[in-house]
Amino acid sequence: MTTKKQPIISPAKTIGKGYNRFWHNKQFYRVVKGSRGSKKSKNTALNYIYRIMKYEWANLLVIRRYSNTNKQSTYTDLKWAANKLKVAHLFKFNESMPEITYLPTGQKILFRGLDDPLKITSISVDVGILCWVWCEEAYQLEDMGAFDTVVESIRGSHDSPDFFKQVTLTFNPWSERHWLKREFFDEETKRKDVFAITTTFRVNEWLDEVDRARYQDLYRTNPRRARIVADGEWGVAEGLVFENFEVREFDPLEKIKQIQETTHGMDYGFTNDPTTEVSSVVDLKNKEIWIYDEHYEKGMTTQDIYNILQEKELLKASITGDSAEPRLIRELVSKGVRRLHASVKGKGSINHGISFLQGFKIYIHPSCEHTIEEFNTYTFKQDKEGKWLNEPIDANNHIIDALRYSMERYHMSKGKDKKQTYKALQSLGL
Repeated sequence: MTTKKQPIISPAKTIGKGYNRFWHNKQFYRVVKGSRGSKKSKNTALNYIYRIMKYEWANLLVIRRYSNTNKQSTYTDLKWAANKLKVAHLFKFNESMPEITYLPTGQKILFRGLDDPLKITSISVDVGILCWVWCEEAYQLEDMGAFDTVVESIRGSHDSPDFFKQVTLTFNPWSERHWLKREFFDEETKRKDVFAITTTFRVNEWLDEVDRARYQDLYRTNPRRARIVADGEWGVAEGLVFENFEVREFDPLEKIKQIQETTHGMDYGFTNDPTTEVSSVVDLKNKEIWIYDEHYEKGMTTQDIYNILQEKELLKASITGDSAEPRLIRELVSKGVRRLHASVKGKGSINHGISFLQGFKIYIHPSCEHTIEEFNTYTFKQDKEGKWLNEPIDANNHIIDALRYSMERYHMSKGKDKKQTYKALQSLGL
């Protein structure tokens, strides 16, 4: 039998406060919803590296909604955890698959995505039992049935007295409508054998003061979003600007082929705000918008933006960009983004654009996680008495602004007619 060197770990020093019960829990469902910066993913990674070494019968399956997102998230976190525990030399990291092997025993950490469920149901391991699942960013799983298919892959038994099976879910709680709330947090309807907690950035003693100040400032600038981002509470539907959206799986290529009408928009930022791009299929006949792709990144230079558009094969596409950045638009056009043009802006243009979007049924592809977040947190302002105003809070709307720009061609006059368009909008009080 292989002699294994166990890591000597002090939870207080390694995982910090707030996760002691999580670390030791062995119930079948172990669920953590939390705010940004609450170290839930890092703690889960540390816990699983430690447990793989401790329990020689265990193998772990790590899933996300899309398999290609594992490499830059869960795989990287687990590799970081092995280095943090000073045991990386005991693991083989195969980045191309990706896959992690514990060398002393051959136990495996496998990575899959729900975009290919057949690869999950057919998984087998050479050593021990596939008995643990970590579902990261579980909020992206719009289909509870697909999740339950993964749970069914946790099968088999072992004669070890400390054997246990477990499914761990970690996520940010963007909307109270999601099935995760009903299944794991609501006392009347939740499943059996569930351990569920909520964590916040306040338990993360390693956050720097800049990050802490950013979270704290949300209570002043956008209190409703602070409940989710800073407090880890469920997003509440009340006051949402858009009620007409749905997260739905669909084939973008098939949808483009079927409808043959696409539109693209961009919003520009740098240090504090991201540069965004959003692509949609527009079904004008049935009043439907199918959002199928997004980009969301801070600190992008002109060349970075050009490279992304080239990668997305949008250099020849008609794109509407934020008119507040005319120099950037000119630079991109000179580089070869020939059909990039400025958005229409003026008094009433925001409300008019929002009203136009509200007339559609909007479907969001599950891969567009920033779009999903914005639609679930973009709310109207309230007055001092709590009355809703017909003015949205100008925050967390960078994808939505890009979408609004992209749809201008369907309701705004072009060229010389722009002034007439604004006069008409103003006469309508928009």
